[in-house]
Amino acid sequence: MKAVDVHNLDDPQLVEFVDRSRQELFNLRFQHATGQLENTAGMKGAKKDLARGLTIARQRGLDVEAELRKQKAAQ
Repeated sequence: MKAVDVHNLDDPQLVEFVDRSRQELFNLRFQHATGQLENTAGMKGAKKDLARGLTIARQRGLDVEAELRKQKAAQ
């Protein structure tokens, strides 16, 4: 996802984006460790997406971890 698209996300959407990016990166790392990942360039893109989301959250003063804990507790 491009940086402009991430900037245009609302705060709850940004928190969800960071959560999905973390899950995606975890899954890619797991596939890489088990030898199932064929395109390792996807890991680099996932890392960049996560970094973009976390950077924008920090600029906005969002505590992503606290927001995710609130969402998990509400479920």
